[in-house]
Amino acid sequence: MPHPSEQIIDVRPGEELDEAAVADFLAGTLPGADGDLSVRQFGGGKANLTYLLDYGSHQYVLRRPPVGDVAESAHDMKREFTVLDRLHDAFPLAPEAFVYYGDEGVIGSEFFVMERRTGVVVRESMPEAYAEMNDAPERMSAALIDTLADFHAVDYEAIGLSDLGRPEGFIERQIKGWHRRWQQAKHEDLPVVEHVYHWLLENQPSETDATLVHNDYKLDNLMLAPDDPGDPVAVLDWDMCTLGDPLSDLGAVLTYWVQASDPGPFRQFATMPVDDRFPTRAELVKRYADRSGRDTSDIGFYHVLGLFRLTVIVAQIYIRYVRGQTQDERFAGLAPMIEITARAAADRAQRQATESATSSRDA
Repeated sequence: MPHPSEQIIDVRPGEELDEAAVADFLAGTLPGADGDLSVRQFGGGKANLTYLLDYGSHQYVLRRPPVGDVAESAHDMKREFTVLDRLHDAFPLAPEAFVYYGDEGVIGSEFFVMERRTGVVVRESMPEAYAEMNDAPERMSAALIDTLADFHAVDYEAIGLSDLGRPEGFIERQIKGWHRRWQQAKHEDLPVVEHVYHWLLENQPSETDATLVHNDYKLDNLMLAPDDPGDPVAVLDWDMCTLGDPLSDLGAVLTYWVQASDPGPFRQFATMPVDDRFPTRAELVKRYADRSGRDTSDIGFYHVLGLFRLTVIVAQIYIRYVRGQTQDERFAGLAPMIEITARAAADRAQRQATESATSSRDA
């Protein structure tokens, strides 16, 4: 049975699949796929759509882009399929991918089907499975960071992923790319976004050795064993995986990491439990540095970049709701989050500038 934290729900209106078409397409291609098919939806997440394909004896997961217009280069199902197909053997926490379909003839969009993993996904509240474990926050945090460091150690050339991206200039392309998406998605001008954009351009650190980069790494993209919060079962959501600067992944972790001491407006939009038993962001950075051996002295920059990117992601999701491209009422209240995250990025940039100046004086 699926664990309750996976939020498996009836398919939301407007996001239905043609079950008969899916069943016909998959018949004979996967074990158990000749039986009756039942489709439900994974309720978590706010971007790509994920469905449970249940044949009774076998279960699979189908991933597709959101309904309606999507941002250029976003929601790339073929990229996600390719990554999983080649990465699975070297990094078993990446679920195995089975089938990719790149046309619109079956469900109206491209999609792929992959292995079904079961476990606990931690979102806004502590799952019941871990409620009696006082050290659960510490153990899942360690699993999150250690898994990231181990993923970054994968030899991408050896598994045939050298053509996944262009590491040179990765950070500058990230900055400019997310700013371009902001221009396309904003529902109002926000000067603070432009301020952060220019700060990022002017404060880029030296390029590091490239690794695989998940590009959306955070606590709710790590699935954990129901009986052990320190035992990872899977890493999820691989559609933006590329080659680049590994510290951008750590910056993403910090972006979504909410501490009990953070300002109220930021805690309001937490995607993880707000609980002072979790390590601080600084403690996460130290663990990653110890595990990976990488220099993390410029991590403030990557945290700002993560907050800048989150600002744009929220704007992209919100504008789809404004334009009527989705009826998902979860998105109706996202407008304030756009400015909150942008101001958090500006504040972190100011703190990084202060830290850098202090470090220079002490050198």
